[in-house]
Amino acid sequence: MRFQVPQFIEVEDKIFGPLTLKQFIYLLGGAGLSFIIYTFVGNLFVSAIFILPVIGFALALAFYKINNKPFIGVVEAAFNYYLGSKLYIWKKIDKPIQTKNVVGQPSSSSEFYVPKLSDSKLKDLTWSLDIKQSANPAQNQAGKQTF
Repeated sequence: MRFQVPQFIEVEDKIFGPLTLKQFIYLLGGAGLSFIIYTFVGNLFVSAIFILPVIGFALALAFYKINNKPFIGVVEAAFNYYLGSKLYIWKKIDKPIQTKNVVGQPSSSSEFYVPKLSDSKLKDLTWSLDIKQSANPAQNQAGKQTF
C-alpha cells in the first residue's frame, strides 16, 4: 500500500493572491490601525506622522526577513530579551600583589604563622613551604624566587 507523503511543508500556502494568511493579516491590521489613526486625528498631514511608522512596521512584519527568519520572530526575541531576567557572570581577574613596607615593621616573609596540621613533620614542612611560596610577592612568572 502506498501513501502520499506531504512535501514542502515549510512553505506556507498562498491564500490571498501572492500573500499568505499571516502576511494578509499583518497588512490588514496595519491598514486598519492607520484608518483608526486617521479618523481620530482628522488631518491627513498630521496623521501621516503617526501612520507612516505603522505602515512601515506592518510591511516589515509581512515581508522583511533577517537571516531567513521572519521579522516577527526577531521582534519577539527582542521583546523577551528586554523584559526577561538576565544572568550576569562575574569572572575574577587575578591582579599582582603589591606590598608596601611600613616604617617600624620588618619586611621579611618569615613572620607568617604556620599552624600545625598533623603529626607528620614532612607534611607540615611541605604545607608551610606552599604557604610561604604563594605569599611571597617577589616571585616571578617562572616560579623562581628572586632575591
